[in-house]
Amino acid sequence: MLTQVPLPLLPHDAAEIAPGVGVVSGPDGGGVVWVHGLATFAWDAGDEAARRLAAVQLVQLNAATQMQVAQAFGVIPVSVWRWAKALAGGGVAGLVPAAKGPQRASKLTPQVIAQIRELDRHGAGKAAIAAATGVSESSVRNVLRPARPAADGVPAGQDPAGTSGSAGTGPAGTDAGVAEPEVLPVLPDPVPRDGERALARFGLLGEGAAPAFTPGARYPLAGLLLALPPLAQCGLLACARQVYGRLRNGFYGLEVMLAVLVFMALLREARAEGATRIPPAALGRVLGLDRAPEVKTIRRKLAELAAAGKAADLQLALARHHAAASPGTLGFLYIDGHTRAYFGKRDIQKMHLARLKFPGPATEETWVTGSAGDPLLVVMAQPSSSLAAQIRDLLPALRDITGPGARPVLCFDRGGWSPALFADITDAGFDLLTYRKNDTGKDTPALPGTAFAMASCTGDDGRKHAFDLADTTTGLTVSEGEHKGRVLTLRQVTRRKPGDTRQVHILTTRLAADLPAAAVIYRMTSRWREENYFRYGRAHFALDALDTYAITAEDPARMVPNPAKKTAAAAVKTAKKTLADAAAARQEKLTALHSPAPGTSTMITNQALAQLDAPVDAARRDLDAATAAAKAIPAKIPLDEHNPAMVKLDTETKLITHAIRMAACNTETILARALNGRYARAGDEAYALIREALHTSGDITTRGNILHIRLDPLSAPRRTRALAALCEQLNTAPATYPGTTLTLHYEVKEHPGTA
Repeated sequence: MLTQVPLPLLPHDAAEIAPGVGVVSGPDGGGVVWVHGLATFAWDAGDEAARRLAAVQLVQLNAATQMQVAQAFGVIPVSVWRWAKALAGGGVAGLVPAAKGPQRASKLTPQVIAQIRELDRHGAGKAAIAAATGVSESSVRNVLRPARPAADGVPAGQDPAGTSGSAGTGPAGTDAGVAEPEVLPVLPDPVPRDGERALARFGLLGEGAAPAFTPGARYPLAGLLLALPPLAQCGLLACARQVYGRLRNGFYGLEVMLAVLVFMALLREARAEGATRIPPAALGRVLGLDRAPEVKTIRRKLAELAAAGKAADLQLALARHHAAASPGTLGFLYIDGHTRAYFGKRDIQKMHLARLKFPGPATEETWVTGSAGDPLLVVMAQPSSSLAAQIRDLLPALRDITGPGARPVLCFDRGGWSPALFADITDAGFDLLTYRKNDTGKDTPALPGTAFAMASCTGDDGRKHAFDLADTTTGLTVSEGEHKGRVLTLRQVTRRKPGDTRQVHILTTRLAADLPAAAVIYRMTSRWREENYFRYGRAHFALDALDTYAITAEDPARMVPNPAKKTAAAAVKTAKKTLADAAAARQEKLTALHSPAPGTSTMITNQALAQLDAPVDAARRDLDAATAAAKAIPAKIPLDEHNPAMVKLDTETKLITHAIRMAACNTETILARALNGRYARAGDEAYALIREALHTSGDITTRGNILHIRLDPLSAPRRTRALAALCEQLNTAPATYPGTTLTLHYEVKEHPGTA
């Protein structure tokens, strides 16, 4: 046995693979591998099997690592791993490259093609034509289908790189655009990723694995790929890349993680825990991976994004993207607060829960939606803050989103009533639209019937709306803040309904020339579109779900309502009641003295009156003392004096998941609206059809730079036809698969019930 390590001798023209190991490449493509001065492996030009054998055995002999061999042989580490697997399974014969291109000549000869077209001209059905010509129905459809791009002419499952000659000609000289496609394997195994996962484990892979699709049929959840074009339109992936840059090195990159979370939301499993109810292999196939990330990975990636502290920047970036892509939806911005109830054990701020009709632990959010009700922006509000305060805090962000020259109308309900806020809105260059709120103890004067007239307008859906209206002006005096004493002149549009004596007053600063009276009513009542999003989001996208158990410390200096003030106010109320009861009892006794029974007499003395006044005087002194004590107690105190242990729920993760669910909702809405004019029941069934389409299966193949998705038919022929029309529309503005240069192309198989 040698006791000395062999000298690392290499020829002068060898490229080093590892210490003492190198390869000498010949000019004709052959090569020799040297190991410690010995020529160990060699192959001739064109002998790919011998070349692969040399690479595998270098790794098996521990002469070099898989990464080093892959770099020397010009491949990725996964290729070396595949060669080793092929050698173990089939010997050296397993290393011989498979022949590329079609494995047999096409049945669609020029004579058969002419016969098919002749039968079609005589009105024969596709099944009859297939039976008469001896080919499949799919071949008949390919022949009769209009001419398509050359990239689409590559048969399904065939490697486009292996085609020879021109892109439109097959090996037998037939037209490849009408060649009969090969039978796709059903649910083939995905591309093995064990090597990449091993590299990712040590941080050597980069940010994420690149998608790689295995051609196959009946892939579950293939319909999710319909969401990619509208998702790109929403800008989530681009904005996240702009804000966060990249994730740490790992198998799943930023785009993949966001796409996974959007897909889960579209499958109605918006929480990370929902990954347990979606087969990882099925979702992984539409991602171009072997498996989708599971719960632990999703939580870890979300925590990594939350740790960056840029969730608010992501929300603003998405809003700016929406404004740039759809500026027509920013004419009216609907603003409302949303209270998210919390049912856990943490001690967080309580506030009024309108849906539950009682106070409880919750967090407050401020939402902004566009004129169509699509979510635009959400920010976390301070606990127990009023809607007016929330809108005031939002004004700089809204100006940043809409641009310096825009003057959108801010629409909100009576919760934002504040003349001081109205002054801030107009000074910031916005118009406002809100319901008028009565002053405390006063009613807004009703307008006479002669002031009303019928007016109509056309809504966004093209339908006409008629209202009985009065268009007047009114003045409001600001009673607080920096604008105290300022008088605002606002336009007031009053509506009354037939058979109802009540009048509803709506205030706006937009002139009648720009916003007719009927349009004022239509736009104000359209505020319910935002409420509809809240309802739809809770039912379908887990809008109020608790996405993380993380908490953060509350601001100890935050001013909160003083509970002692409430106790003091209760004492004042009790003292007032005691005084009222004492005064009533005194009056009753005094009345009895003034009205003695018939036949009797009573003498009223100062002493008797003093005795009657004594309880009243005592109650009045108690009331004065209670009032003085209540006045001396501050209305608000710092939080650390009230409850230093109070915490708040993590906001970063929630804002990130809100951005994902907003993108999912907008994606679904874009697809549903695309059915208008293409589906007779779009008004009632558009969203249901899209949900079914996203869950459907289909075939996935790669044809050159095209990722071809051929979806299975839906539950009814009319739905299948609508989906086919939707696919045609998506193909007119092709999108690319995230992280690749693959262009998406959609198609739908014919429904069995279609003649």
